[in-house]
Amino acid sequence: MSIDRGKRFFGHKTGEQPGEYPYTHGVYPNMYSGRLWTMRQYAGFASAEESNKRYHYLLKQGVMGLSVAFDLPTQTGYDSDHALAEGEVGKVGVPISSLADMEILLDGIPLDKVSVSMTINSTASILLAFLIAVAEKQGVTPDQLRGTIQNDILKEYIARGTYIYPPKPSMRITTDIFEYCGEHLPNWNIISISGYHIREAGSTAAQELAFTLANGIAYVQSAVDSGMDVNDFGKRLSFFFNSHNNFFEEVAKFRAARRMWAKIMKERFGATEPKAMMCRFHTQTAGSTLTAQQIDNNVVRTTLQATAAVLGGTQSLHTNGLDEALSLPTEESARLALRTQQVIAYESGIPDAIDPLAGSYYVESLTDELEKLATELINKIDTLGGAVPAIEQEFQQNEIASSAYDFQKGLDAGENIVVGVNKFTVDEKEFDELQGIDPNAVRSQLHRLEKIQKVRNSDHVKKALDSLQIAANNNKNLMPHIVHAVKQYATLGEISDILRSEFGEHQ
Repeated sequence: MSIDRGKRFFGHKTGEQPGEYPYTHGVYPNMYSGRLWTMRQYAGFASAEESNKRYHYLLKQGVMGLSVAFDLPTQTGYDSDHALAEGEVGKVGVPISSLADMEILLDGIPLDKVSVSMTINSTASILLAFLIAVAEKQGVTPDQLRGTIQNDILKEYIARGTYIYPPKPSMRITTDIFEYCGEHLPNWNIISISGYHIREAGSTAAQELAFTLANGIAYVQSAVDSGMDVNDFGKRLSFFFNSHNNFFEEVAKFRAARRMWAKIMKERFGATEPKAMMCRFHTQTAGSTLTAQQIDNNVVRTTLQATAAVLGGTQSLHTNGLDEALSLPTEESARLALRTQQVIAYESGIPDAIDPLAGSYYVESLTDELEKLATELINKIDTLGGAVPAIEQEFQQNEIASSAYDFQKGLDAGENIVVGVNKFTVDEKEFDELQGIDPNAVRSQLHRLEKIQKVRNSDHVKKALDSLQIAANNNKNLMPHIVHAVKQYATLGEISDILRSEFGEHQ
């Protein structure tokens, strides 16, 4: 006699159900018994051509959505031929300088069927415009596009550093994207408010939770102040969390995030639409926990972290490759990382139960404790004037630096154990099966950029850029002007330079 594997939920003493406010147990009534999480693999390197090949490979292996990594010049608003881009083109992601690059990157990818997530912030408006223009060439209308743009500039000041403009004009661009997508891209997630990078910088779980939600509060307030309806744009907000090593703490963190965000949206902003109160999130396993020593151990770490994310109710998941402490993942390590998700999904039985750790004294108490600690930090940020003033006073940055220092002290003293690094070490040969960057791919990228600049209509480009400058100066929504400019093959660097001239650069 076999066990019935239908929908199972064993509940909690409060009587709260999955899919009901405040969503502690999950944002959907059936969770994974109705639909599995979206399996993504973050990818992008060398050139648009090489990255396109990797995307097609991953789709054949069972990836459900694309997750695009961009190189540092693209992230910081420089074309591949800029002096500051030298040596960085294609290194940590794909270089995208013009619409021509984006056309190649997404060649053969049906944008009405495949969702696209783009990890991009300072230049998010430009990359979204490139995507809209490519979709149009495919015959796909904006309302058919599904996916997410990170568009979370505040965490760049806190943890990552790929900002261009000061916080206030950056917030304006973010809100312009909200407004534009509300009118033209109704199925698009307008932001992915990221705790991932905050955790990678050394924060605790409570700090990741607090600083992420505090940034979310700032974005919502900015949109409300501009006249937008929280019940409309609130439905398209999403989050991005880290899944770290402390298994039960991570499960509890995800549960606390849903509960806290629901309360914030309802009590602080007056949201009444259920979807506007839901904390839907993507999760990535923790890159900072991966080690160059005994790299096979990274498979175990990633498996535990991915399992915690699923038990915590994530809507989307990326699993890191075992070699990512040394290089971008090879095809083989990317496939193994994806297979890790697939084994959890199809062989473990975990998706059959909804919030299976609900009611556990330990997990429930951890959930409550993380909510309490994170709320105290959010209250502190409120007393400083909110997330942006707190960032300007370096509150979040100092808190993270202190936590990172404490962890490193514990590591050096042997109080924090990392297997293969400060305990259970072995002599081993250097791992050399690494993903390389072909110099020819970089040369091809530079040649294509040079060609585009020669063959495009320079008068059309100039008029489009002039129109963008006027809009920036007159507080008009920038997105229509950016979309028009990229269709004329204005480059990412040219558009960024127009905005630099108007907004200045953050120092």
